[in-house]
Amino acid sequence: MNTHPLWLVDDDPAERGDAARNRKRLLDAASLLVAEHGADAITMDAVAAKAGVGKGTVFRRFGSRAGLMQALLDHSERELQEAFLFGPPPLGPGADPVERLVAFGRARIALVDVQGELLRAAESAGGGVRFSTPARTVSLTHVQILLRAAGTGGDLPVLAQALLAPLDASLVLHQCRDLGYPLERLAQAWADLARRITRPADR
Repeated sequence: MNTHPLWLVDDDPAERGDAARNRKRLLDAASLLVAEHGADAITMDAVAAKAGVGKGTVFRRFGSRAGLMQALLDHSERELQEAFLFGPPPLGPGADPVERLVAFGRARIALVDVQGELLRAAESAGGGVRFSTPARTVSLTHVQILLRAAGTGGDLPVLAQALLAPLDASLVLHQCRDLGYPLERLAQAWADLARRITRPADR
């Protein structure tokens, strides 16, 4: 198991055998339902039927629909996390921290384009829980580290929250679908914002 302090652990380390296989089976079933019908159509009954198990199994594993959506979101984040923690630059280590920050925003926006409905539903499920999901915590910590490495002044925890706000899946989907903003426009705006925030005060 990866021991990096930022790494989002997908599986309970105590989970073995049938429990781990059942968890994957349920997440795979839920992912298929999202692809076929959209995240808003996901119910515990539908996931149970798709996976061929009883509804009680889904509730025991995830607790609630909000818990299921959070697990799906965490599952979808692993590839992005591998890229920004261990992949090639500019997203991964080895590039200038500002350029890594810009690449992170671009990658996050691209992820919304591919998995937006899932991300939006997972963000909104459970009310305020959306701000304390493991996936968001990993991203927030990563952004703070990059801001610090870039020598950014100010209140870094608050600045990191502000930088993540434009990457909110619901906002990105609204901008694309309702306002007609191309994804590249959003990516360019993110790059501009990141560079402005990290710009030294005397420039």
